[in-house]
Amino acid sequence: MVLLGRQEELTPEKKRLISLVPRPSSLSPMRLILYQRDDCHLCDLALQVLAQARMPDFDSVFIDDDADLEARYGERVPVLRDQESARELNWPFDAPTVVAWLTA
Repeated sequence: MVLLGRQEELTPEKKRLISLVPRPSSLSPMRLILYQRDDCHLCDLALQVLAQARMPDFDSVFIDDDADLEARYGERVPVLRDQESARELNWPFDAPTVVAWLTA
């Protein structure tokens, strides 16, 4: 796994936690949005982490040309948001953190 530019091996415990991620068919309906920027290295890393966590479908929203989103998220991106509950997961996060957040 790559996190903040360094290579990290997935330990057996992290692999076990990732395997516990509910598959999309078993998740309650959730509208997930990843707020990000163009040319954002951290956003690219977040996408890798979400893939490792086997995230269900989510929308990507780029905040660059939206003054309201820019004011709200600014330097916080990437941010994963659950539209149904209004919960947000701020960077940095890894796959086990995403799994825990999804299942909380």
